[in-house]
Amino acid sequence: MLGFFIQLTVSSSEIWQTYGLGFLASRDWDPVNDHYGALPSIVGTLVTTAISLLIALPLAFSAALYLVDARPLVGEILGHAIDLLAAIPSIIYGMWGLFVLAPLMQDYVEPFLVETLKLNTLPVVGKYVGSDYNGFGLLTAGIILSIMILPYICAILRDVFLMTPPMLRESAYGIGCTKWETAKDIILRYGIRGILGAVFIGLGRALGETMAVLFVIGNIMDMPENLLSGATTIASTLANNFPEADGLQRSALFALGLVLLVMSFSIQILAQYYLHATSAKRGEER
Repeated sequence: MLGFFIQLTVSSSEIWQTYGLGFLASRDWDPVNDHYGALPSIVGTLVTTAISLLIALPLAFSAALYLVDARPLVGEILGHAIDLLAAIPSIIYGMWGLFVLAPLMQDYVEPFLVETLKLNTLPVVGKYVGSDYNGFGLLTAGIILSIMILPYICAILRDVFLMTPPMLRESAYGIGCTKWETAKDIILRYGIRGILGAVFIGLGRALGETMAVLFVIGNIMDMPENLLSGATTIASTLANNFPEADGLQRSALFALGLVLLVMSFSIQILAQYYLHATSAKRGEER
């Protein structure tokens, strides 16, 4: 890890000397005039990751909970079906997103959100939905990422649920708890470390995913106006620009790689801090 930080810091030193921390807040990306900014890529990365987690986490939690209590044959078949999603290469997800999901979003989903539900006219929500759409953008990329990270999260959650002592679950059922109450108050609390591990594995996959996002996000080097507009992420920016990059642009791309590494590392630190700070409430020794 230290080696990665040193390599990226040294390779990006030119952009930091030229722009300083202003590079992180700049919206410009103009290779012709040698002006570069990281903000559009950072915002696109955070938004697509947030969308993917919001979609994948409830589905993965529900699927894992169902598979644990399902009949052996049904649970085994469905479990293998979900696990197979993890074996699909990201480039295949990108091709599927380009030729299947993007047309579906353009012809059905986005018109439903804009023209039927008229979300773009609501006071607060409308600012984030917008009225222009073409099937590509942050929402489509977030949906692709949610499908990609779901099997990883679901597989770990199943193991965490299975490790919960049966006596705890039976005791909860014995005092009248429903399955949802048992999952929320017993299983979730008992397996919080494993659950957070599943979340951060999915988060790491979503933050660094390149090819699938590259096909459907639109690759527009500008600040996204809403969830339906085209954008870019750090990983897709690197993939698009590195082959012909040179000089200050190459340094800017290394700086984006450093930013992505810092983001991932910071999330891990926050997770460990949270687990340490709440260990006493769960009856764990610090």
